[in-house]
Amino acid sequence: MLNRRRFLQSIIAAASTPSILQGCATTAATPARTSNLRADSGPLLDLAPGLDYTVISKSGRRMSDGLWVPGAHDGMAAFPAARGRVALVCNHELDYRFVDETAFAKQYPYVPKHLRGKFYDRGRNLTPGVGCTTTCIYDPATRRVEKQFLSLAGTEMNCAGGPTPWGSWLSCEECFEGPGDKIIDGRKVVREKPHGYVFEVPATATSLVDAVPIKAMGRFEHEACAVDRATGIVYMTEDRDDGLFYRYIPEVPGELLRGGRLQALGVRGESGLRTHNWDGAEHMRADEPVQTFWVDLDDVDPVENDLRLRGAKGGAALFARGEGLCDAGDRFAFTCTIGGPLRLGQVFTYTPSPFEGTPEEETAPGELALIAEADQDSLLRNADNLTLAPWGDLIVCEDSAINCGVIGIRPDGSQYEIANNAHSDSELAGVCFSPDGKTMFVNIQYPGTTLAITGNWKTLQGNLQEGQ
Repeated sequence: MLNRRRFLQSIIAAASTPSILQGCATTAATPARTSNLRADSGPLLDLAPGLDYTVISKSGRRMSDGLWVPGAHDGMAAFPAARGRVALVCNHELDYRFVDETAFAKQYPYVPKHLRGKFYDRGRNLTPGVGCTTTCIYDPATRRVEKQFLSLAGTEMNCAGGPTPWGSWLSCEECFEGPGDKIIDGRKVVREKPHGYVFEVPATATSLVDAVPIKAMGRFEHEACAVDRATGIVYMTEDRDDGLFYRYIPEVPGELLRGGRLQALGVRGESGLRTHNWDGAEHMRADEPVQTFWVDLDDVDPVENDLRLRGAKGGAALFARGEGLCDAGDRFAFTCTIGGPLRLGQVFTYTPSPFEGTPEEETAPGELALIAEADQDSLLRNADNLTLAPWGDLIVCEDSAINCGVIGIRPDGSQYEIANNAHSDSELAGVCFSPDGKTMFVNIQYPGTTLAITGNWKTLQGNLQEGQ
């Protein structure tokens, strides 16, 4: 397998040439690219030659539990299941505005009571939280779904998240809603509980799980999570213009509900650094990794949405809409969708200290690096979810009204198209690979479709370096 360190170092070098990434801000100066992909007669998704897809989940279809597949498919991960199957856990980014696209399609009163009892927020059985996750049991050999069911319910705006090494999915609420009765868009919406938390869904679940918020991981507008296999520390992004980059140090690795410490990342010598480079000055330079420190956060379950503000006051660095986040071997890669002078996106990495999360990390701190900053000539635009392919390339979903595809980035910084949605204005999301690396899963978010893509991946890889 390709060495991850060499891969990321090569991207840093490429960042001084025409940028390899264009972020999530559609502008008139952003031209539609010319695609060499094979047009889909479906039509759903154009693909690179040698690849094809199977639709395995589509909103509105009946599931095994009698409910309906919800819409707005978002973050997703694939886990090994029995007999060579894959358990695919998928977020659905829904709130009160999308009641027609929920798993119960306005028929909540008819949802069995044993299922309703597992909802996090039932809204006094009037307007339950409609964000959720579903789980598919998929057979790659037959390319068929054997079972699909609602696995988390009663939450709001389940956007991204991330898999854990111990076989679960961390589902993130990208919202900050308080309890109470509200009139929104002329409609009464009832909320019994606060929202803005992370929830854990075991990949081995066979039906709806109890929805328990991990409050020690903070209440804020969560986007994505990634877990350090060595330490059990969870890193998190925040989808705000002035968001922070967080870490959660659990008391017991792998047992997040037992409590832990929440902290926000800062840059040594630059208290409250704004990393977005908006004002014409290079606060972060692509060729200059910086040493970090961590700001302790208190009152991590606040009534007001001010956790990031208090973190910044304590010296934490600010990021321009943290989005996708993934484990990149010896470090973590994450995107900021409106960073950079043109607000077209940035990619950062965080390399943990050898003593991460302990007092000794003062002697060998972690490092933050800006590895790419977009311009309007970039192939990749509007970066969102991302993952590392089994062959070592960075694979990134786009979210744009002009281009919406999946782009690969090779170790030399060159890019290639894998897929493009030329058939609707929906973003793509949730890119991930099956445990054997042979199938790539991706979502067309609206109205909600999951595709399993297979074929000759070697035709895309090109220019692989030593270390496969």
